[in-house]
Amino acid sequence: MKWLVSITAAVSVTALCVRAAAGYCAERPEISAKAAAVISADTGETLYALNAGEKLPMASTTKIMTALLCIESGGLYDEFTVDSEAVKVEGSSMGLREGDTVTKYALCCGMLLPSGNDAANAAAVRIAGSLDAFAELMNSRARDMGLSRTYFVTPSGLEGEGHGSSAGDMALLAREALSNDIFRSICSQSSMKVSFGDPPCERQLKNTNKLLGMYDGVYGVKTGFTDEAGRCLVSACERDGKDLICVTLNDRNDWDDHMALYDWCFREAALREVKLPGDITAGIVGAVDGKLRLMPERDSISVTTVSGSDRDFSFAVLAPPFVYAPVRTGEQIGELAVYFRGRETERVPLVAAEDKVYSDGRKKQEKSLIERIKHKIGSIFSHKG
Repeated sequence: MKWLVSITAAVSVTALCVRAAAGYCAERPEISAKAAAVISADTGETLYALNAGEKLPMASTTKIMTALLCIESGGLYDEFTVDSEAVKVEGSSMGLREGDTVTKYALCCGMLLPSGNDAANAAAVRIAGSLDAFAELMNSRARDMGLSRTYFVTPSGLEGEGHGSSAGDMALLAREALSNDIFRSICSQSSMKVSFGDPPCERQLKNTNKLLGMYDGVYGVKTGFTDEAGRCLVSACERDGKDLICVTLNDRNDWDDHMALYDWCFREAALREVKLPGDITAGIVGAVDGKLRLMPERDSISVTTVSGSDRDFSFAVLAPPFVYAPVRTGEQIGELAVYFRGRETERVPLVAAEDKVYSDGRKKQEKSLIERIKHKIGSIFSHKG
């Protein structure tokens, strides 16, 4: 898809939910974490921050990036034999052994549920050929995402020199990963059955993220622990349409702290309705007037925010440079990207708002020329007579 036109306009932003009671002023929760951040999963807006920009070791929450890159590399269900050296790694494991047959999908499950270091290493070698080469891919993607306080050395999160991130960066990384449906579906499971081994057989994997069963609405994301990093936790939670992501680093009381942060931030956040622009046109080839009216598939979207105003939202149309007739009403032509302070929030399908039939203008031109010639010849013979 290409940029067709960019739209920056005042939009109607209506609060659907406000704080639970007028004058609500509960104090910010006191937590044990060395660093923490809570953001809107919709907009990336920060609702809570504690040393959120400080670079710290983040242990196995690193596997959020590893699993995302593994999913994006494709061929998720192709079987292959794991690299014999890659699976020889200390710490948490999904149970891989030398000679095992596995798929990338199973490795993602092994990373995100039991936090398998063997799964992370096996995926890295399969994708990039070596752990170092995969770390380069991780850092490249981090730069593309604007994660300025993040540097990866290992795919598993076992410490290497300089390996670390900030709570704010990890929240944004989780937001990006959760926009991938496959990632989201895996990390939300308390347990899964996957097939691997020599020969492959079905195994049960359990999720280390106990918060999934402790707090209503939690649907991810990843735990982590090393002696250096302490307890690390990235979670996501949806309640009454509001969607938040929480990160704590080096937190001995992470389960309770996440629940306290969600209690406070859900009261602070508002669910807002953003009216989408409806006066959009695209060029069309083969139609008489050369223009096609477009409209979003929905009139508005709901986003979780705490301080968003009309000026914070802008739009861009993503569509081919031109469309070919015929086109039917309701046919998808492109997408409308919604931005909050320059960060993409959502994409909504753009559909044709009218039928456009094919019109062969060349034939019409030819017919018009023939008629003019006939008229000219007729006038000559009429003059001679």
